[in-house]
Amino acid sequence: MIKKFLMTPGPTQIPPEVLLASAQPIIHHRIGTYSDLFARVNENLKLVYQTKNVIISFASSGTGAMESAVVNLCSPGDKVLIASCGKFGERWRDLSQVYGLDYDYREYEWGTPVVPGDIEQALKDDSGIKAVFVTHSETSTGVVNDMQAIGAAVAGSSAVLVSDSISGMGSAEIKTDEWKIDVVVSGSQKALMIPPGLAFVSVSDKAWSLVESSTLPKYYFDWTKARKALAQEKPTTAFTPAVSLVVGLDKALSMIHDEGIDNLFKRHIVLGRATRAAIKGMGLELFSPDDDHCSSVTAVKVPEGIEDGKLRTLTRDKYGVQLAGGQGHIKGKIIRIGHCGYYNYTDIIVAITALELALKELGHPVELGSGVSRAQAVFGEEMV
Repeated sequence: MIKKFLMTPGPTQIPPEVLLASAQPIIHHRIGTYSDLFARVNENLKLVYQTKNVIISFASSGTGAMESAVVNLCSPGDKVLIASCGKFGERWRDLSQVYGLDYDYREYEWGTPVVPGDIEQALKDDSGIKAVFVTHSETSTGVVNDMQAIGAAVAGSSAVLVSDSISGMGSAEIKTDEWKIDVVVSGSQKALMIPPGLAFVSVSDKAWSLVESSTLPKYYFDWTKARKALAQEKPTTAFTPAVSLVVGLDKALSMIHDEGIDNLFKRHIVLGRATRAAIKGMGLELFSPDDDHCSSVTAVKVPEGIEDGKLRTLTRDKYGVQLAGGQGHIKGKIIRIGHCGYYNYTDIIVAITALELALKELGHPVELGSGVSRAQAVFGEEMV
């Protein structure tokens, strides 16, 4: 028997309580029972987002919510700034291309963060920029951008700041209102601890002013329709929601509320510290920065002479631990260990143990326990 551990940065492990909640008999989405549940979910989402802004929900992946941000904020030919440091930053560029935007694309070396000062200077140089698109937690590389500094850089301009926080929401701290982030996109299958299929967008008053003048085509992803449905006496969605996922989310948000938002972020910081300490203890090289921002996923360079596919297959099929590989031009060069959401010290110890055993079996000179002991030392000092 092989007990399986999903250690990817999405989808992530799901608490049994959430699975049981989602498995309840389905209810109709146009009755009071569902409206009450949906209203509660929206209020609890605001606690995680740390915002008073309206939060819109869609039955889609996080990419659907990203697309909704483009079509609701922009008109054909609008000038936007995109700061990218990985695969998902590139997605803002791809969406801008599809919808005919005039985009200024600033690309940073993968594995390094966006420089807030560059954004501030770009906005000073071009007052016509309507929106700035940034990735908060870059899942492809393990980099977490400094959204507080970026928010300060954008706040003094007329542009709105849009953050893809799909893997960061609930794992890497984000204070939407305090940091002046106008639009924050997130998804269900990461730190929010439910399966893929739901996406969320918070929208500031500053951003709503752009929505009113946007002329890009939209139907399902129309924020105006969504806000109107949400503002009814019995809150609902404009179109059929993923009812069972929303029920599961209600339970997951309740668990987050019970843990406490500060404890939630502290747990993820410690998980990241322990994972990075373990990787260095094994003599491997980090691809992601070695700092406390990287609390969602740890990216690790594949050692010389080791084939990425064989390594991940062995950890999965023999030791039961599913790791993620690299994307884009770093495919085959890194592995990624996810730790956002339903994870604690046991998951990290198991993942590092599996990685050590697999590397040794493939002929890499690793001392068994060298990584595990370093992770244990972190947990011993800062038990989560």
